[in-house]
Amino acid sequence: MIGAGMVAATHLRAIRDARPALNLAGICARRPGSVAAFADKAEAELGNRPAIYADSEAVAGDPDIDIALIVTPPDARLELITPLARAGKAILLEKPVARNASEALAIVTLCEELNVPLGVVFQHRVRAASQHAAALVSTGDLGALGLVEITVPWWREQAYYDEPGRGTYARDGGGVLISQAIHTIDLALSLTGPVTEVQAMTATTRFHDMEAEDFATAGLSFENGAVGSLVASTASFPGGAETITLHFERASLHLGEGVLTVHWRDGHRETHGAAAGTGGGADPMAFTHEWHKDILEDFAAALRDGRAPMITGRQALESHRLIDAIAFSACEGRAVSCGEIS
Repeated sequence: MIGAGMVAATHLRAIRDARPALNLAGICARRPGSVAAFADKAEAELGNRPAIYADSEAVAGDPDIDIALIVTPPDARLELITPLARAGKAILLEKPVARNASEALAIVTLCEELNVPLGVVFQHRVRAASQHAAALVSTGDLGALGLVEITVPWWREQAYYDEPGRGTYARDGGGVLISQAIHTIDLALSLTGPVTEVQAMTATTRFHDMEAEDFATAGLSFENGAVGSLVASTASFPGGAETITLHFERASLHLGEGVLTVHWRDGHRETHGAAAGTGGGADPMAFTHEWHKDILEDFAAALRDGRAPMITGRQALESHRLIDAIAFSACEGRAVSCGEIS
């Protein structure tokens, strides 16, 4: 595991509970002072103390390492990944892939050229409700998609953004879109297909002192002819669950708080899944580690089976392009084609 920040503890619990068993062989982090304390935490959680590596070059040089799990902020990702990819290590990335679409494309291209598996942790896709929605959409029984509504009404205290680098373009690549809403954007696009054009506005509200945006809104035009809207915020006190509502010809699907509700046009209704927190309120870690466990299990199984993981780096590029298009549209004050984004 490379990185010892906020989400690293979630991955420890996921590794602990994964089946078949996974072994955390070692850790490294860019802040040396955090590594020893995290090794203590890992030993307490897993029952064995992981080795400490100086950097990703050292990880790349260890022939016993199969997977590099990268949980750092997205700056310097290419520098971290390059020696690992050249050494043939499979790479699983916490979202986002990088700070912007062009950096993400460079990482994806490198791994593809070296034939190295690259997966991305978009854990919202593995929730039972999300899986059922994907299966239902794939049948075609819903008819054509007409309208998409995506909301991310989250809240973060100012203390969250007081951490050095958080909410900056240099470290994170932006604000609410790339750090929080990207999970919901990825899930939505996996169900709707790509967006072709956006008209957007972004802002930083008076509730936060930060460089990047804590509010974004966009009108969306989809490749399949549907239209829709996205509203995302970390200024929506006290914070609520993100939602995705898809209006098809024969039914409307609503995903929220881990539950899928299907309203059929003929009058009947069905529900799937179970309510669960996703970190939309003041505690950003108020969510289960089970979804991360599912991602880790799938990635390990993909390596054993010689198949692609559930969520590949190539698939993740769609979310990056949309986020960059929203930011560009807001800056330009005009509609922007996603094809303008490299």
